[in-house]
Amino acid sequence: MRIAVIGCGSIGRRHLRNLLAEGKHELSAYDPSDDAISYLTKVLKIEPCQSLEQLWERRPEAALICATPDVHVELALAAARQGAHLFIEKPLSHRLEGLSPLEAAIREKRLVTMVGSNMRFHPGPAAVKRFLLAGVIGAVISARIQTGSYLPDWRPATDYRKSYTADPAKGGGALLDCIHEIDLALWYFGPASVAAAITVPAQRLQIPVEGLAEILLQHSSGVLSSVHLNFMQRDYRRRCQIVGEKGTIYWDFENPYVEVRSGTGLEKRQALPAEWQVNDMYVEEVRHFVNCIERGEPCEAPLEQGIAALRVALQARELASGAAAGSSA
Repeated sequence: MRIAVIGCGSIGRRHLRNLLAEGKHELSAYDPSDDAISYLTKVLKIEPCQSLEQLWERRPEAALICATPDVHVELALAAARQGAHLFIEKPLSHRLEGLSPLEAAIREKRLVTMVGSNMRFHPGPAAVKRFLLAGVIGAVISARIQTGSYLPDWRPATDYRKSYTADPAKGGGALLDCIHEIDLALWYFGPASVAAAITVPAQRLQIPVEGLAEILLQHSSGVLSSVHLNFMQRDYRRRCQIVGEKGTIYWDFENPYVEVRSGTGLEKRQALPAEWQVNDMYVEEVRHFVNCIERGEPCEAPLEQGIAALRVALQARELASGAAAGSSA
């Protein structure tokens, strides 16, 4: 397959390395930055395109949009008009405006779409999803889904204060850059509205975005989920707890298993693959995207689900801003 990667920062480079390792595709890449051009030519031995026009001349069948979130929709629309199936990294955008033309182009060209949701391809959350589908804990009552990490540790070789994560105009902040947990909540329990939200500014990191968010979601299924996002804590932590009428599901990123417990103790334990590595979920999500194109099937996380997660994140930000303004009045 002819695949174009647009935007060759850390995630674009990861996708390119994985695609090169598979050795099955004809790859093109575009990123105007000197650093990206140097990496492509010297490390990956890929001759980058000098412009988007040159990229389109290669007639890519699929495009991976891996630039900063503020230009995702613009680039995706250009690719869609060329007839390229779309993989758009998370978050889909930093706003809801401008999505209608993209949706229209996708319908017109009958394109397969996917928004980057690599945590769905982690064996832990995937096992949680299977337990839920099997009904092992009965009707779900509530859930707690959380992630915490330290932004300066994400890419130690670069200055985090110059990253898009630190820039509100480019889609920065914990609500958008840590959107995976919002996506998981919607994947597990269905559509939701934001009942309450509060954020904490990342002042300690000297950047003008929220560094922590607490969100309370009311799902149409009746489930109440609490989502915690932050990139201000020194250690890394990712976990979930899902309470049902018959038991509770537990998953922690640090543990090689998912458990179901009840009043009598451990009911089930699903061991995760011992040989699993973090990069595997990135390999699997793009492989899934390619397979769906070849089969003409919808992807696991199509555009409309990316829009749903984005809408929740932006609604939470709006509510949190209103709460902050009210408290200071």
